[in-house]
Amino acid sequence: MRTWFWTLLVFVAAVGLALVLRDHSGNVLIVAQPWRVELSLTLAVLLILGCFIILYVVLRVLVWISRGPERFRSWRGLRAQNHDYKLLESGWINVLEGRYTEAEKVLSKLLGRTRSSSRKVLAGLASARASHHLGEYTRRDQALALAQESAGTDPRLREAAATVAAEMYLDQNRPQDALVLLQPLQDASSRYFHATRLLLRAHRQLRNHDRVYELTRLLSRRGVIDKAEALQLIETSAAARLHAGGADGFKSIWGDLKGEERCLPDIALAGAAIQEGQGNYEEASKILEAAINVKLEPRLLSAYSQCPPDLVARRLSKAEVWLKSHPEDSVLLATLGNLCLTGQLWGQGEHYLLRSMKIRSDMRIHALLGNLYDRLGRSADAMTHWRLASGVAGVLPVLPINRALPAADTRGDPTLIDVESLPEAHVVRHVDAAPVAASAADFTDDDVIGSAPFPASPPREPAIATGSSPHSAIDAELDEYFDSAPIPGVDLSQTSDRPPRGSSRS
Repeated sequence: MRTWFWTLLVFVAAVGLALVLRDHSGNVLIVAQPWRVELSLTLAVLLILGCFIILYVVLRVLVWISRGPERFRSWRGLRAQNHDYKLLESGWINVLEGRYTEAEKVLSKLLGRTRSSSRKVLAGLASARASHHLGEYTRRDQALALAQESAGTDPRLREAAATVAAEMYLDQNRPQDALVLLQPLQDASSRYFHATRLLLRAHRQLRNHDRVYELTRLLSRRGVIDKAEALQLIETSAAARLHAGGADGFKSIWGDLKGEERCLPDIALAGAAIQEGQGNYEEASKILEAAINVKLEPRLLSAYSQCPPDLVARRLSKAEVWLKSHPEDSVLLATLGNLCLTGQLWGQGEHYLLRSMKIRSDMRIHALLGNLYDRLGRSADAMTHWRLASGVAGVLPVLPINRALPAADTRGDPTLIDVESLPEAHVVRHVDAAPVAASAADFTDDDVIGSAPFPASPPREPAIATGSSPHSAIDAELDEYFDSAPIPGVDLSQTSDRPPRGSSRS
């Protein structure tokens, strides 16, 4: 637009000058001894304009030539800047695509050649992220240190470096290091929501439930966190705060919660447990009932079924109201059965538990029925349900058949004596002796073949009456290893089930 304006202005001036010269014709005399030059006015004006234009062009050419080195340096800088931008773009694209090795190569090249602090910070952060995903934490820390050093005093670059470093520390489960970087950012601007979310994540890893509760409230008020996620975080943190505060801090913590938050399962269970611990069963009932009215959660129903006998009637009537709208809820039927057992309403309790078992076979229901039948003296039914409860609790292992190797045939061993082959006269039978129970004390070094000898035990009454004990003749040979594997060439299936005396089983 400006070009057109100046062009139009020049044409107007030219037309005006031409009109003036036409109406004011005359001569111009230039005397320069010994020369005398006489020109028309029009020619003189045109010569002056021509000289001005020539002089202007000459001066511009001289200036352009004098600025040549500077212009060359500027051109080189622009070319290097464009090359840096291409490397930075390629590096970030590789990081976003997950090609971390290629990204590190490109970004390392950029870090080695660029002189711009901003591009060095961006390249350092991208390289740190690539190294982080590759598990190269040493190289990552070096890149982060380079980025933080290059950021200098620029607040935006320093915040970017701190945020990226904190996020990677949280991925590495180093919340304390992340807090050092994030806390100044959150204190400087409470509207820095990304830093606040990272700060919330750090406090969750540190289990600082008070700070988790506060930051979740802040993010929820600003609308930067999903409502379902906020309720879950508030449920977990508020329940932990209630458990930590106990009865002393219950009033302040409970009063800070909204109505919908008090009905969350974990919060309701924690509040009811505190009230029951103080003996306020009525308040505990109200807390659980308000939460159950929102959702029939199994944990709430299980807690509701645990009460003293004097509260059974009230809770039973309330649970029967819920049953009208949820007649096929197995957990609610089990709750009614448990309440009936607490109130010693055996028949009604059995009725509810059997209805619940038809809908869903549950270990707790079978255990309650087993307990009930034990109480009523129905041992067979009780045993059935206890077995069903153990089966539901886990898959019972199938016991394998005994596949031990059969005993080795030692009938050809000359060092062993078969008692059954001795004549009757050599065997002394003690009929009148009282039987003695077997115990570990009955084992001696003669009873275990192939093992290290045990300390000597008191002599027992021998079963074989001979001139000399057969064991005394072979005591020196018992340390020799005895192989109990089957003898090759012998069909073990044809042998008797009872091994010969003096043989061993594996």
